[in-house]
Amino acid sequence: MVLLPGALAVLIALGTWQVQRLYWKEDLLAAIEQRSTAEPVGLQVIEASLAAGEPIDYQAARASGRFLNDKERHFFATFEGQSGYYVYTPLELADGRLLFVNRGFVPYDRKEPSTRPQSLIEGEQTITGLARARLDEKPSFMVPDNDEPGNIFYWKDLDRMAASAGLQTEKVLPFFLDADATPVEGGLPRGGVTVINLPNSHLQYAITWYGLALALLGVALFGWLKRKS
Repeated sequence: MVLLPGALAVLIALGTWQVQRLYWKEDLLAAIEQRSTAEPVGLQVIEASLAAGEPIDYQAARASGRFLNDKERHFFATFEGQSGYYVYTPLELADGRLLFVNRGFVPYDRKEPSTRPQSLIEGEQTITGLARARLDEKPSFMVPDNDEPGNIFYWKDLDRMAASAGLQTEKVLPFFLDADATPVEGGLPRGGVTVINLPNSHLQYAITWYGLALALLGVALFGWLKRKS
């Protein structure tokens, strides 16, 4: 019984923390929904948000420029149960800067551009999609190291993607753009691969902790009543 107040306090605190996390996650999901479904903004808006320290992930955006098809990088991925690659191609903007665009998915055997010549579109293009923040480090020690000689990336190291393509990293914008599902000639790459999947299990966790606190209280009350009788 001496430990009961402390145990109850810990369980209630954990439940309350999960409720706070629930509100935070709901606000985050609402913000992402708003950004991803808004009218696409220009790249200058994304840059201004970054400079202000505001989130840019999943912000609907639009960019125009010319693809440097001979510089495309390949990110190992699965899409709809099929193994293959996301094709990241630098888009050269009017001011000479570069934006890596995730044009979408190609199957494993269509990695090499020579197998899909129709995908190597030329001339001025306008791409609409979702902005994605860069990664500053490998997301997990379980993720393999990037195979730069083989042009296979297992995590999106923007600086190395640019350098391995022979690009000046200072000219590359510090974020990506995931192209939407607008069909392209030849059908590849298949755009619209962005997955917005942020699990929200905080309510279940809160119920679990509060339930354990209630159960502990019930056990303690039962023991007290039994001793009284």
